[in-house]
Amino acid sequence: MNRLNGKTAVITGGATGIGHAAAKRFIEEGAFVFIFGRRQEALDAAVADLGPNARAVKGSVSNQADLDQLYAAVKAERGTLDIVFANAGAGSQLPLGQITAEHIDETFDTNVKGTIFTVQKALPLMGHGGSIILTGSSAGTTGAPAFSAYGASKAAVRNLAKTWAEDLKGTGIRVNVLSPGPTATDLAKAALGEEGVKAFASMNPLQRMAEPSELGAAAAFLASQDSSFMTASELAVDGGLAQI
Repeated sequence: MNRLNGKTAVITGGATGIGHAAAKRFIEEGAFVFIFGRRQEALDAAVADLGPNARAVKGSVSNQADLDQLYAAVKAERGTLDIVFANAGAGSQLPLGQITAEHIDETFDTNVKGTIFTVQKALPLMGHGGSIILTGSSAGTTGAPAFSAYGASKAAVRNLAKTWAEDLKGTGIRVNVLSPGPTATDLAKAALGEEGVKAFASMNPLQRMAEPSELGAAAAFLASQDSSFMTASELAVDGGLAQI
């Protein structure tokens, strides 16, 4: 398929996991992709895997100067931008009673403030037909033990899409949320271990974790004109976890 032929995309958190899978799918469908992340080694490996239609820019979504550098690179090489996948995220567990200010700041700086400025700084390069995709989470809908900050931040992301759909009226730019459930990224598998993977897999009706490629396919749908009458929507790719 070439649903994204000639399109230019930015994917934050694009070196690994869901972001890398989305970059791979976008390129397969004809897009030119800029991936953005904090670790140069991971970025270099990703570009080597993705091929000549990928570029990497090192930086953090919580640093506005880094985001300026990203979009300057996009403008210099491509001129305009069609797709923003604000995918970079952070989250760790701390139960109520142990939550710290530092934990809140780290989570919200990346997941909320980082998402806001990733999108806001992209807008001058975007035009009619543009697609903005925000990474939410099933944790933004359901309660998850010890994930107060993370769940709250992802609930905020869902509301950003609804508010921005109103703000973007008349521009022809759509904004939607892609909300994964537990996903079998290399990082997740390493952190959870075999028993943890089994436990997470048992939580949803499909009895398994998602493959990153399945999230990449859903992101490609939201990026393409196949979703042309969708905005302010949340697409749950969670095996039914938050739906029943």
